[in-house]
Amino acid sequence: MVIRCACGGGYGDGGQHEQSLWGWFSHIPGLTVVVPSTPSDAGGLMLSALECEDPVIYLEHKLLSDYWLEYMGGSNRKTVQFDIPESGAKGPLPIPIQSIPIGQAVVRKNGSDLTMVSIGIGVHRAIEASKELIKKNIDSDIIDLRTVCPLDKETVVNSVRKTKRLVVIDEDYQDFGLSGELAAICLEAGLLFSYARICTKETIPYARRLEDQVLPNTHRIVETVLRMF
Repeated sequence: MVIRCACGGGYGDGGQHEQSLWGWFSHIPGLTVVVPSTPSDAGGLMLSALECEDPVIYLEHKLLSDYWLEYMGGSNRKTVQFDIPESGAKGPLPIPIQSIPIGQAVVRKNGSDLTMVSIGIGVHRAIEASKELIKKNIDSDIIDLRTVCPLDKETVVNSVRKTKRLVVIDEDYQDFGLSGELAAICLEAGLLFSYARICTKETIPYARRLEDQVLPNTHRIVETVLRMF
């Protein structure tokens, strides 16, 4: 069974509509949880989910989906500015669609100074932030987990072993979530590293200005990384 769900905020619709609960679902034994960040991954992960013998939760961020943007009003909602990263709007789609192994992360960008790990729309925010950080001579590895459960621990550990710094960008809630799990995985691997996380800290407010202070965004990522250095 595959359950396809929408998730994510950044368009002014409040906490009951904008939660990203992949950490919550992944806490349940037996569930597989996937979160695509690109059109090709959306197709490949869905193909793998349909072939999977376990129940799969397939979460797609509303700001990465034309279907959901149209449903939410898109450009017709003149009072709301949608926070869509430039790199997250469109992307190539292989024909035919190729399945992507569940539990296999991908390195979207190689760097030597810092490891940024995220999923879904957070990957695109990390890419945007890396363009600002490179101006400060901070070069980032960017890892797209693609799957929360099972988690590709090896890819994350190998990157942090190289860079000695880990920043997690997670639109799920900070407490008891994916960001803490990734830190624990690296510690259990015996690594010594600097660590920071940019997550959703509390109930998401309706007001777009306040919402922007709560959700992870490019500005928060850049500020956090600069403090780390």
